[in-house]
Amino acid sequence: MSVPISTEKRALTAKEFEVVEQTHYPAICELSREALSDSLKLLREYRRKARDRAQQQRREMRGKAEPRGTVAASDNTGTERKGEILSGALKRVNRELARIRKAEKPNGQGDYARRALELKRENRVRHHPSSGRTANRSMTMVENPEPTVSVDPREIGRVSQAVKAGQARRDSN
Repeated sequence: MSVPISTEKRALTAKEFEVVEQTHYPAICELSREALSDSLKLLREYRRKARDRAQQQRREMRGKAEPRGTVAASDNTGTERKGEILSGALKRVNRELARIRKAEKPNGQGDYARRALELKRENRVRHHPSSGRTANRSMTMVENPEPTVSVDPREIGRVSQAVKAGQARRDSN
């Protein structure tokens, strides 16, 4: 449950109230990350002191501890209220720091995937080479510009005749 600022002012010292006052809505948004970190340290220290003092007062009320002053504490609600106020201020500072960290941190995995898909779609280039000519209507014959035989045709005839004559000799024997 939130505590009115007037109650905060009554329960806290001037230094404590000055720090807590900065943790309320319009003022907390204007603080830098470093200022928030400093406030966080101060608030933790103030809360620790209030917690320890409330614990001491509880012990004094039960008669377990010697009184810190001349008279033992009869009630510790004010000190406990101070601890609640400081805890609320700590929650506000932590929430604001978490918001700043979230804004500063890189995007999540889903955002990375969407960015990768976007880049992939931007760079869609076909990496398949053209297949060249295809049999649309009919393939046209392409003459080979190079001769298939590099031997003189007369030489071919001479060799063929020699083979034929050699075979005839073998057959006659």
